[in-house]
Amino acid sequence: MSDSIGYCTIDENGMVLDQNKHPILALDQVHTFFDTLQLGDNFELTAQFHNQTVFVEVFDSPLIAKEIKLSPQSNELINSYGLRWEFELSSLVIDEWDRFHGLTTTNLPFTMNRKAQDQFFDQLDEFDDDTFCYNKVKYTPGPFWIVGEPSINTEFYWTQKYIQDQAGWDLGEPAAGLKYLLPKLKLPASRVLVIGGGNGHDAAHFAQQGHHVTQIDISPEAITRAKNNYGNLNHLKFIEADIFELPHTMYNQYDVVFEHTCFCAIDPNRRNDLIKQWRRLLHSEGTLLGVFFTMPKRVGPPFGASEWELRRRLQSHFQPLIWERFRHSIKPRLGRELLTYLKKK
Repeated sequence: MSDSIGYCTIDENGMVLDQNKHPILALDQVHTFFDTLQLGDNFELTAQFHNQTVFVEVFDSPLIAKEIKLSPQSNELINSYGLRWEFELSSLVIDEWDRFHGLTTTNLPFTMNRKAQDQFFDQLDEFDDDTFCYNKVKYTPGPFWIVGEPSINTEFYWTQKYIQDQAGWDLGEPAAGLKYLLPKLKLPASRVLVIGGGNGHDAAHFAQQGHHVTQIDISPEAITRAKNNYGNLNHLKFIEADIFELPHTMYNQYDVVFEHTCFCAIDPNRRNDLIKQWRRLLHSEGTLLGVFFTMPKRVGPPFGASEWELRRRLQSHFQPLIWERFRHSIKPRLGRELLTYLKKK
């Protein structure tokens, strides 16, 4: 269904690339692109290119500020093309790498690059580790992630989602990215661990391809439903467990760990812990197969992610073998998925 849909990319420097990753150099096209760039209700990004609405795949933020200009009248960010957007200082938040992010007055997310951030600090009245002051007004940037419900770390939260029929992540079938990528990998019969497997569709798909599969999920309701759906399959077992509290006997046991809708569901402040757990579970030659949501969504679950963040978190633990945006997903996810296949370092 996605073959007729167009795509553009914004790379980590804020430059626009066409569907074939060639730079868009015509300034009239660039102006039209950014004038029409918008964030949809499902956190998909679209714009106009060649008189067509295209999905926009973003490596970092939709806008990368190369310059910041503050004044008592208005504050502006300027990108690589010299285009300008206004923003409010109250929109600024800071991530765990001490990068400033914000929203334009047209509701587009942006990130300051290091040069722009240094320029920003030079224009302030004063600043410390937690606050800054400009034009005699003091601001306290909040954290990047907005975790509204601490209960997302509990079994009860996720069980209630199933009971109340709010399992919006369940597709009723295996992830499209898994069905697309698995035949290309031509894996031998492998020991596969599926994390947060829910109703069991992904785990069952692996088992039906001849793999020996273990699915874990924190919710007993999810495990019951998965067993009811696929308990008849050989080489497939289900374990009720918290990914962060697995017994050490499971470490170094798996050829493949499959990630789909767990990374986006947990408290983002635990993402580094999750990645370390993936690595512990894999043997020395093991691989991580992942379907990630790439969207500028700070509140969740599901929480979004950027390729910049994923690269930063994963690079110390895994070596990328496949890293590609997925353009053949189901319609609600088009433009917002990244497929990865990575080898444990």
